[in-house]
Amino acid sequence: MAVQNGKDLLIKVDMIGDGQFETIAGLRATRLSFNAETVDVTSLESAGGWRELLGGAGVKSASISGSGVFRDAATDERARQIFFDAEMPDFQVVVPDFGVVEGPFQITAIEYSGSHNGEASYEMTLASAGALTFVAL
Repeated sequence: MAVQNGKDLLIKVDMIGDGQFETIAGLRATRLSFNAETVDVTSLESAGGWRELLGGAGVKSASISGSGVFRDAATDERARQIFFDAEMPDFQVVVPDFGVVEGPFQITAIEYSGSHNGEASYEMTLASAGALTFVAL
């Protein structure tokens, strides 16, 4: 895999529930992380006292975060609506030369900031809210 341009890692939102995704405006930095909880099944009979984990068990989750410049575009408005209405629409994360992760996410935090001599910016955090799919590019 060749080196990728960071600006090509995109977070997209399904604007009206029709499966058409739009890139969230103004983002300059994005992050996608996957997590899996472990289920410890260690007992007195575990070889050498080493921890044993139950394969295929535990809760899987994903989180998305991003930060950027506030643009007050349609996607910004949609993100605010999603947060205040506690909706869980489908989002896509496009990872260049890797694939697309898609599924329902809840926006768990939106933060706006700015200084008197700089641009208004925002940060957004999302948590997976159901099964995710992955399609390789």
